[in-house]
Amino acid sequence: MKVLGYRVPMMASLLLWGVLWEILGRLEVVFILPPLSDVLVAAVDLVQQPGWQSATVTTLRAFAIGLVLAIGAGIPLGILMGRVRAADDLLGMWVNIFSSAPLSALVPVLMILFGFGEATIIAAVFLFSVWIVVLDTRAGVRHIAPSLIEMARSYGASRPALFGKVIFFAALPEILAGVRLGVIRGVKGVVIGQLLVAIVGYGALFEAFSRNFRMTQFWALTLMLFAFAIVVGALIERLETKVEFYAGERG
Repeated sequence: MKVLGYRVPMMASLLLWGVLWEILGRLEVVFILPPLSDVLVAAVDLVQQPGWQSATVTTLRAFAIGLVLAIGAGIPLGILMGRVRAADDLLGMWVNIFSSAPLSALVPVLMILFGFGEATIIAAVFLFSVWIVVLDTRAGVRHIAPSLIEMARSYGASRPALFGKVIFFAALPEILAGVRLGVIRGVKGVVIGQLLVAIVGYGALFEAFSRNFRMTQFWALTLMLFAFAIVVGALIERLETKVEFYAGERG
């Protein structure tokens, strides 16, 4: 980013927003927005509390299980849709509908099906994550050059070897992009699911903080979730750059 011809680090934007947040908090413009310094102090205090630690374990467990299920189902389904025209015609419309639909509206349905517990959170993470993994995997498979498939077949590659050693790795950059976006959407799923259930994990903490107007703890927990999504997304993005050579010339 350049300002007046000078290169400014992207971190400067965060610092600017942090300063504005601190000023607005000190001026008490809005009562729900405490100073950023108070929020950071509250975050340090919050991570030392057993309630936060227990909620974090519950949240991370639900997030991890839901995301693993989404990746485990999304990648094979995306490969199937990318390689089999009939499967793409049959499933493509539904995948596109769910990927663009307001999935938060389905969480109450999940609560009816799975109850007011961790299973509902896992299902919410799965629904929020799986469709983007499917679509990006499908796009990666569609961009593989036919000559690469023909070469593998000419060397006698079996069908499992063709899918596991050629198609998967050729589509790996797009698959990782889908996983990265799935992680971010999974964070939305775990937060929305827990907020609506409001009795487990971070949802219970958000409910308690907002009900008692403990806004410093509320914003501290919110910043932790944002930081988690950014860090995990950045790690997967770095992994993407390390496997770009698998893409080759697939067009």
